[in-house]
Amino acid sequence: MEKNIQIRVALRYHALYLDTERNVGSKPYQMSVSAMAFVSKLKENGYSVSEELLHALSKVDACKLADISDTLNNVMGLDLNWTPLVKGWGIPTGESIFDHLSTLAVNIFCKKSITKGTTLPCGHLIPDGTFNMERYNGCPFCGTPFATSNLVFRGQGSKLKELRLFTDTDLKNIRNTLLTSTTPLDATQKESLRQLLPLYGFPEETNVTMKETAMLVCHHLVETGKPELASHLLKTPTDILRYLWYEKTGQVQIVEPKTWIALSKKSHRQMWNDQENEKEIEIQEKKRLRLKYDRKSCLRVALWMNGLSMSAHQTAENMNSKRSMWVRIIRALRLSEYSHRKGFSQLEQTLDVFYKKEYTTWQGKVDNARERNEEKEMLHLLKQCPGRFARCLFATMLRFGPDKTLRAFDEVADSIPARLLLSLGNTAESYFDPDQIRLARPITGVVHKIEANKLLGLYSLQKRQSMTNQVMEIYKSSMARRFKRQKPGNTTIFVEPSLYHIPISVGDRSTTIQDRSCALMGTRFPIEGDAIRLFLQWGKGLPAQHLDMDLSARISLPLSNTDECAYYHLTCSGAKHSGDIRHIPDKVGTAEYIELSLPMLKSRGAKYVTFTCNAYSSGVLSPNLMVGWMDSAFPMKVSEENGVSYDPSCVQHMVRISENNLSKGLVFGVLDVDKSELIWLEMPFTAQTLRGADADATEILLHKLDRKLTIGQLLDIKARAQHLTIVSNPEDADESYTYEWALNPAEVSQMFNI
Repeated sequence: MEKNIQIRVALRYHALYLDTERNVGSKPYQMSVSAMAFVSKLKENGYSVSEELLHALSKVDACKLADISDTLNNVMGLDLNWTPLVKGWGIPTGESIFDHLSTLAVNIFCKKSITKGTTLPCGHLIPDGTFNMERYNGCPFCGTPFATSNLVFRGQGSKLKELRLFTDTDLKNIRNTLLTSTTPLDATQKESLRQLLPLYGFPEETNVTMKETAMLVCHHLVETGKPELASHLLKTPTDILRYLWYEKTGQVQIVEPKTWIALSKKSHRQMWNDQENEKEIEIQEKKRLRLKYDRKSCLRVALWMNGLSMSAHQTAENMNSKRSMWVRIIRALRLSEYSHRKGFSQLEQTLDVFYKKEYTTWQGKVDNARERNEEKEMLHLLKQCPGRFARCLFATMLRFGPDKTLRAFDEVADSIPARLLLSLGNTAESYFDPDQIRLARPITGVVHKIEANKLLGLYSLQKRQSMTNQVMEIYKSSMARRFKRQKPGNTTIFVEPSLYHIPISVGDRSTTIQDRSCALMGTRFPIEGDAIRLFLQWGKGLPAQHLDMDLSARISLPLSNTDECAYYHLTCSGAKHSGDIRHIPDKVGTAEYIELSLPMLKSRGAKYVTFTCNAYSSGVLSPNLMVGWMDSAFPMKVSEENGVSYDPSCVQHMVRISENNLSKGLVFGVLDVDKSELIWLEMPFTAQTLRGADADATEILLHKLDRKLTIGQLLDIKARAQHLTIVSNPEDADESYTYEWALNPAEVSQMFNI
């Protein structure tokens, strides 16, 4: 099992893990028959191997190669059922609303014994003259499949992805870069870190800077009986509260319990409409969040609180923002009892100050200065907390004027994490545009629109543009100063052109797991063929039941017109759907497809095609649901016998929904028809169907991603700051930055200190 985990993690970085050491120099080798067969299988699945990996494979025995092959097949879903509802769905069945209404009427009002038709295993009678049952693998009326298949196509892909060799050293390096990442980890990175820590442990000398990463490490240390090491990562009471919340919910972002319960009820409302079941959900969530700890846990937290390096007043001030939660935590963990024990004097002083409220808060001082319009005092307080200054910079500029505010901000800009500076530069243009609606996506998964600041109306267009340029100049100059301080000693640099199309991953954390590769949101994938095939696979490991997930596409046409391809509209010009499945078979799951024809879409003048997956009947998207798209310069087959259309060699991008998903719908991509590019997005929304996805919100997100600083642009700033010459050949460069390097966002953040 350990080796399986290592193989899975390595595959996310376009690599193959082998339990071996790298050989120095090139020695003669002879490929075994089993290794040649293994490489041939990889090619059928869309992979090639590097020369170094080819050397290493020649020394691996056949049994190990078979185990690796089984793991790869599992990751790519080759052991699942990819049979859709319609056989040979490339040719439309011609079903209509009349067929559904006729079948409904027959099954409700007519006697089945005297009605001519076909009675299916699900119990429905399909009357003659409606659905052509020879074209279906299941019931076209209720969406229950009766046929499954382990068939998949292979080798239709026109582009192979090269796999590198990964050893234990490489995986340890991945672990270290994830631990030291200065940006929050996305779901894929968290999954990798959770899997690597039990295998390779936590190096005590590592400096974990991100609070969310620290929670994963603390959980690992507590599970392995090393809570004393976790105390070095918990530097404030908020850190301790975040860990306690993570233990209960698996979420690192602290949410008020009443908000969490309301969210759980809302996410299940589509499935349970009556008040009794909503009450049952509330009771279950309250039970889940119940504060009940054993003595060992109480002592552990008491020691953490007592060991904080903050003063009692600082600790109490830090606890104030979540005071109601802390009151319950203190009681549940018996901290008052432990504070009276010998050696817990720091904890005793903290609780005394906290309950007597003998402290003032920084935020309270800021609010008072803002209300009294005390400009100097306000800016003085903000400079004391540069991170918070950055978060309220734009509003402060509008209230007290840009010149004085930016002069004060520039004094502390270099002490602010680079990711915050990048976020400011990425959002300045939209913030200072009164006609631009901004988006916020909290943990609830609901995308909120934020109206423009009313104070923008006091400034002219020229002044607003000047403020945007001033913010951009501050963060660019600060980044240049940071690069200058690095002093690499190199003279040349190579930047692969594709990096100019990959935005820096700041502010857009992916909540899906990417098992086959790691792509940053906003990455553009060029389309090689004339067709794009979307796929949705769900139900893996679950018993047979009603579980309705939907795959849909919205086509944006001229004059603000739209067309849709979904379960209620299976065929339109330029798009075909494989049929709506609402029940899943046992354990192996089921699949839906949509194929898009680029020539037909272009002939209609289509601008964008937006892809979504939705949970129609269940509360949220099903865990282990896989969604993505296939592309190939060669024609991709559709089985006439059972409709299977999946080929791993054609998969361009695929993601898996994690267990902690809270979304009911997900916009996972947008096809730019004119440019023949597919943009990887991840925009959750709460709706049963495609029509619940806000088209304006998608446009705003696309515009936001287009304005974001790309990896290539940031490398240009680095080159100018360090006086590096940009060369066109990677072999001639002292520093080389390629697409493969960018696949590891942790390395990117470490390079730029973001």
